[in-house]
Parts: sequence; C-alpha cells; structure tokens
Amino acid sequence: MEFLFADWLGTPAWFWLAFAVLVLALTAFDLGVLHKDDREMGIAESLRLSVFYIAIAMAFGGWVWWAKGSAPAIDFYTGYFIEKALSIDNVFVISMIFGFFAIAPKYQYRALLWGILAVIFLRGIMIAGGAALVASAHWVMYIFAAFLIFTGVKMLFAKDENPDIGNNPVIRWISRLMRVTKAHHGEHFFVREPNAAGRMVWAATPLFLALVVINLADLVFAVDSVPAIFSITTDTFIVYTSNIMAILGLRALYFALAAMVHRFHYLKYALALVLVFIGGKILIADFAMGGAKFPPLVSLGVTLALIAGGVGWSLWKTRGQPMVIEPQ
Repeated sequence: MEFLFADWLGTPAWFWLAFAVLVLALTAFDLGVLHKDDREMGIAESLRLSVFYIAIAMAFGGWVWWAKGSAPAIDFYTGYFIEKALSIDNVFVISMIFGFFAIAPKYQYRALLWGILAVIFLRGIMIAGGAALVASAHWVMYIFAAFLIFTGVKMLFAKDENPDIGNNPVIRWISRLMRVTKAHHGEHFFVREPNAAGRMVWAATPLFLALVVINLADLVFAVDSVPAIFSITTDTFIVYTSNIMAILGLRALYFALAAMVHRFHYLKYALALVLVFIGGKILIADFAMGGAKFPPLVSLGVTLALIAGGVGWSLWKTRGQPMVIEPQ
C-alpha cells in the first residue's frame, strides 16, 4: 500500500488514482447507461447533462479544497472556468467539422466521446512536457506569459475566419495513405469493402476523418489553454484535472452550444483579455511583487468577471436570434 502514498509529480499517487477512477466511472456511465444507443441529443437533455458535469467538477474542486487546501482549489476553479470558456470556440470548430463531413447528429456524440478519450491522453503528454520544462527552468514561464499576451492581443484584433477543413494536409495525407469510403456507415470508423480487384479490404469512413480533425483542432486549442493554466499554477495535478474536468463536460454541452454558438460572438474579446491578464500577472508577480504568488482569489475573481461579462454582453447584443447553426 505504500505506493498509494508515494509522490508522483508532486501529488500522492492515490490522488491520481482517485481521479482516474472518477473519469472512468463518468465515461462508463455516460456511454453505457445514458447513451448506449446512438441517437440525437436534444438541447434540453444537453443542458441537463451539462449541469450534472459542472456539479461534478464543483464537487471535485471542493474535495481538492479539503485535501490540498484553499489555494490549490481556487487554482483548480480558475483553470476549469478558463478551459470551459475556451471550449466554446472549440465547439464552433467541431460543429463546422461535423457539417463538412455531413455526420448525422445521432452519431456525433460517439465521435465526441472517442475524441475526448484521445484528448485525455494527448493533454496528459502536453502537460507532462510543460511540467518538465517549468521544473527545469523558471524562465519558461516568461515565454508562456509572452505567448499568452501576444495571443490575447492577436485575438482582440483578429478577423473572423473559417478554417479550410477540406485542404487540411492531414486529411489529404490520410486519403493518400488509406482507402476512405465516400458513403457513410453509421457508427463505424472502419469498414470492409471490395477494392478494384474484388478483394475485401479495410477502409476508413468519413466519421473517422472527422474524429482525426477534431483531435487536431484540440491540439491547436491546447497551445493556448495549457500555457494559460500553467500560468495560474505549476501543480501538475491541478493543471491536468482542471483541463480534463472541463473537457469531460464538453461533449454534453456541445449540442446546446452548437445551436447557439453564434450568440457568443463577443466572448472572444473577453477571452483575449483573460489571456492577457493571466500572462501579465506572471510578470507582475515576479517583477512587481518580488516573486510572491499572485493572489489566487484575485485571479479567480478577475477571470470570472471577464468571462461573465463576455457571455452577458454577447447574449444581450444577440438577443432575439434563433437557436440554430448558420449554414457554412
């Protein structure tokens, strides 16, 4: 039993084991009980399930408060809300991907599930690499800070542009490397079909290509979100769990957000200010506060105020618009 209390990345191993059990239990409950059959999820069900996932995240933060103290818990909540807000942009891109590949709504949830399972693994690799960099050289934090400030300023002045999914080099590479069916095959990522010689061979379906592009899109978004959470805390456990808890609820929230994502136009400006603030507070803490930690409660308060302001202003400015996805 000693291994349960052994230190692993600054946190006892049983903390990590408990979190892994929670993730597995939520995934099994979601797929095996709530959605064992492929079907389209309605907006009302999406919102109810989202509330459930948010409640789980809030309860997990409460457990972190009890087990690790108030400061790590506040850092967890700050990272969670930042990742949750950043995921709204991710929802817009995912909805475009599903539309491009003409994926039926009743199969989108399954693709999102497998995509999120891949994200859990990929984010773990990115966060482990980030933790190793931060532990070996503190000046890496200044690179994170500069990158976040640059990204935030760029977001403030960037024009809205739709990604060119059809010309994605990975999609072209996969299409050259393996057979891809033109027809859809329900929930299947791979099927067997006859080639030119009449032999049955394996071929990928459009659902698999959509899954690949969704994971590539998440890697792009992680370039912003991972440095942002490391700028809040270097506790690897808090960094990873806050990211994953926000992502776990994304597939539940997707179907409600996809129907009204066009109403969050002004949120991107709030997120830009959040990134500038998160990056700036590193410099403030090191150069204006003598290396003291920036107050976690202030970070959480400013983050929530900016995000809430962006959401509120967006909903106010777009009031009366229907909850539909505009055709691309």
